[in-house]
Amino acid sequence: MKVDWKGVFPAATTQFRADLSLDLEATARHLNVMIESGVTGLVMLGSLGENVALTFEEKREVLRTALSVSNGRVPVLSGVAELSPVAAADWVREVENLGCQGAMVMPSMAFRPDRQETLAHYRTVAQATGLPLIVYNNPISYHADVLPDMFAELAEVENLVAIKESSGDVRRFTDIINEVGNRYILFAGVDDLAMECALLGATGWIAGIGLAFPKENQHLWNLMMSGRWDEAREIYRWYTPLLHLDVGSKFVQNIKLAIQEVGLGTEYVRLPRLPLSGATREIVLQTIRNGIENRPSLA
Repeated sequence: MKVDWKGVFPAATTQFRADLSLDLEATARHLNVMIESGVTGLVMLGSLGENVALTFEEKREVLRTALSVSNGRVPVLSGVAELSPVAAADWVREVENLGCQGAMVMPSMAFRPDRQETLAHYRTVAQATGLPLIVYNNPISYHADVLPDMFAELAEVENLVAIKESSGDVRRFTDIINEVGNRYILFAGVDDLAMECALLGATGWIAGIGLAFPKENQHLWNLMMSGRWDEAREIYRWYTPLLHLDVGSKFVQNIKLAIQEVGLGTEYVRLPRLPLSGATREIVLQTIRNGIENRPSLA
């Protein structure tokens, strides 16, 4: 299966009102800003989209909103984060029926699978749909590690087309390429390793903090893809304290706070998350405000 997925696919947030009801209008406004900045895809309902805090109907509403905003300008993908492969297969069929162009599949949530269970999960979900799929590998958060040789075993599954590599080990990019060549599209999945991943073969970036700094994020990516590494390093050095906000257990709150600070949304999150407070919030705010104050000129 051939798809032309490359470039920045932001992992969009789901915007809420103060009463924590869905704010589809705010979500739509933000998505339009992202598309106008030059992103080439949208990933809805990932971890940043607070997938597991939404009802199924709310998730449908978010996807319908994204599809309406995109209107064919960029592909719209849905996160798949369910407790079992059967539930994940049901949801990916729903995603296909809604008209999405693909999905990003997490392992079975709240479970520590072994190698064969992990492989079985991805095969089961892939068999349930004709959509192209991204395998989301994040062993730090989701307790399942898809190793490079496992991607060789999965290579026969035609619609597993891409990998979001979020293990935090950039050596994986070289190991995967050595194992399976260019079989998969490789996406950087950890913001503060994006340059290292691009240097080692990533042709896409499922970005987080770029939701608050879309122009700078896109400019950095364009520089890297053009091989203008000296210029890219200068931007990256400014950006790195902000990119660090994508790492750790509070990354959703961090990024939503940054979105609020730049006027592109609000920081409201749903339980089990709570908004940042106290000294932690002040430290994150200082990082965000320093980044805004020292924004580089893109002329």
